[in-house]
This record gives sequence, structure tokens and C-alpha cells, in this order.
Amino acid sequence: MRRLATRMSEKFSLGVLDLVPRLNDATAEQALQQSVTLAQHAEAWGYARYWTSEHHDMAELASASPEVLLSHIGARTTTIQLGSGAVLLPHYSPLKVAESFRLLAALYPGRIELGLGRAPGGGPHATMALSGNYLQHVSKLPESLAALTELLEDRYMYEDHPVTARPIPKLPLSLWMLGTNVKSAEFAARFGMGYVFGQFMSDADGTEAVKRYREGFIPSATMKEPEVMVAVSVLCAESETDALAWSRDMAERRKADGKERSSEQSSGAVSAKNTNDEAVRHYAGTPEQVWDQLQQVSRRLDTQRLLLVTTGPDYERRLDSYRLLAEA
Repeated sequence: MRRLATRMSEKFSLGVLDLVPRLNDATAEQALQQSVTLAQHAEAWGYARYWTSEHHDMAELASASPEVLLSHIGARTTTIQLGSGAVLLPHYSPLKVAESFRLLAALYPGRIELGLGRAPGGGPHATMALSGNYLQHVSKLPESLAALTELLEDRYMYEDHPVTARPIPKLPLSLWMLGTNVKSAEFAARFGMGYVFGQFMSDADGTEAVKRYREGFIPSATMKEPEVMVAVSVLCAESETDALAWSRDMAERRKADGKERSSEQSSGAVSAKNTNDEAVRHYAGTPEQVWDQLQQVSRRLDTQRLLLVTTGPDYERRLDSYRLLAEA
């Protein structure tokens, strides 16, 4: 297993994007412990990074604060990169975000990646309760991104007075923008951040967004060249039949619960063997079939950095899916 994981890491940089799902009526405590277990196993199997998301007032998900969970997981792992996928910046003060992630970077030197997003992360009432007028906040995102990058480069001024986000870690954290369209790609390029295309949330294949990002990229103090990752939904099993059946079952359960957006309700499991380069949300199949699709995604977007989102019908099979991919 170690030899196979090493061989995998030589070609691809695989990461986990954990939404912290509460599978099969698990408690929040159980879901969070499963996330720790996933991160520990991912590190042992050669995965490069563990990222976790931010969602609000969603009963089926157990993490509303990436920085808190990352701090916990950092203390229980040793080498794997830790990142947010994503902190939803329109809700927050750039100074507070910079302080929180610099503190993480001081706790876990060289391991912290700050991924940012511009989505609300919850329903309208939760969004209003969190930060008020979201549309007003998101319209000011360019100013917030500028302030955050200045804070992370120690050149931020407030009313002509320097303000420093402390503590200042010896090793800086890396900054990424997550999104599903050209707008997010343009923000990432403008502020010299890495760009993560969320294919698992988009009907687009990412080609245009990544092209705009690379063409418009302006080097920053922390990133000199454009860097791209792509987040893909996958589920592996020993047999294609099992992977497809489990994926369809999960899709049907989400529809029945009314917890998918209308655009997602028409998307079921897709055989990884048969999708070619279509823009799809989810790849299901054997490890070899899924790897074939991941390689096509890699070639299309010219990146070997992949973030894998795997829900699974239960925690055991979710973990097994990540293991099978690492061994393939």
C-alpha cells in the first residue's frame, strides 16, 4: 500500500474535500470523529491535503467553522496539508479571517491553506442571521479580498494606520479562491491566488474559467505562478455495479429529503467508464474507471492537483473509496 501511494503522489497531488456529512443519522459528534479518521487515513495513504467546508444550518452537515475543525485535525495528524474549502469571506471581517488562519499557520507550520468562497453557505434566514445583507456584502468582495491579501502581506492600513494580523507565522499560508464560474476565476487571477474549480458543483467543465484565470493571473507575494486545482465528486467500489447503485441510492435519498438544489435533482450517478469529457457532477465506478476520468479532467484543465469529494452510503464505504483510489 505504501509503495502504491508513493507512486500515486509522484504523478498526482490528491486531496480530500470533506463536507463532514452526517451519514445514516449519525450524531454531529460521530460525524466529526469520522472526519478525523478520514484525515488520518488519507495522510497514511499519501494524500497531499485535507480540506473541509463551511455550511450553515444544514442538518445533514456537521461543520460550520473550518478553522475550528482544522485545528482539531491538525493536532491529530503530522504532515498532511490542512485547508478550508471554503471560508465564505462575504460574511466576515478580513482581519478576523487573517488572524484565525495565521494562528493555524503558527500552530502547524507550512501546512495551512486558506481557501475562500463567495457563496452564502446556507438558506436565506441562516444567511441573514449570520451577517445581514449578503448581497451587499458580496458586492464588496473585491475590497475584502484586497484587504485580506494586504493583511497577509503585512501592508494593510486602516485610516492611514498600519494594522497587523497577528500572530505572524514563520512560514506563510497559501491563499486560494474556490468557485464554479469565470467571476471567481477572475478574482483569483487579480489577487494572485490559486484557483480551485468546483466541478462537483457545476454543469460547466471548467475550461473557460481556468483559461481566464491563467491568462489574467497577476503574481503576488505568496504566489508567483498560476496554480489550479479541481474538486471532483467520486465514489469507488470494487465493482462498477456497487458504485453506481450506491451513488444512485444516495442521489434519490437527497432528492426525497429535498436537500438538493433543483439543478442537482436531475443529476444521478454516472458511470465513470462512459462519461468521456462531459461536464458531470459525479464519477462512480471501479478505481481504474474513476482514475481514467480523473486523468481526463487533469488533461483538460492542465493540472495534477485534484480534490476529491466522496460522501458514500456509510462511513466505512466512504473511507474504502478513498483507499481504493490511493491504491489504484
